[in-house]
Amino acid sequence: MSIYFHEQLYRTPEVMGKLQGFPVTICGAGALGANLTESLARSGLQRLMVIDLDRIEERNLSTQPYYRSDIGAFKAQILANSLYRAVGIKVDIQTKELTAQNANKLIGNKTGLVIDTFDNSGSRKAVADCCATQKIPCLHVGLATDYAEIIWNEIYRIPSPVQDDICDYPLARNLVTLTVAVACEVIIEFAIAQVRSSYTVTLGDFAIKPFIA
Repeated sequence: MSIYFHEQLYRTPEVMGKLQGFPVTICGAGALGANLTESLARSGLQRLMVIDLDRIEERNLSTQPYYRSDIGAFKAQILANSLYRAVGIKVDIQTKELTAQNANKLIGNKTGLVIDTFDNSGSRKAVADCCATQKIPCLHVGLATDYAEIIWNEIYRIPSPVQDDICDYPLARNLVTLTVAVACEVIIEFAIAQVRSSYTVTLGDFAIKPFIA
């Protein structure tokens, strides 16, 4: 029985074939990036690359798919190991800090889509600028407290480093998983039909709304 048996029944074999060969680069392996990578891999996407320099900390364990035994290890490496054991795919990883100086080299030009899940404005800007210059489709996924957004690069506002670069904010796991579910479906929609949809998500009222620039 196929690992993707249920997904294939829902999507059709034709769609699953498109997803299998569609290359996606995920920037960040934290709460959003790690869970999104796992969701994409379990949904049938098999050409995934993850860029992240961070190591696993104890405070990551409630919102990220890591274990206490993983503390201190590179997030990207543990994520790749886990998904190989789970579904047999080999995730390409870069355990490096993405900057304006190396973004072009790390992201390259062979990906079909870049997903930005970084938690700082400098890295987000580097991804946005690189993708704009190289004309690579790019989707930004971000959250804070009880709000999240999934927005395409063309209409994305890079957050201010003064007001928006706050990592120690309140965060509910349910907001993470809800955001990841919406983002994953947006990515699948793009992979199979090149449709670009942007959304906002609020946890308090369970509202998923189209983003209007």
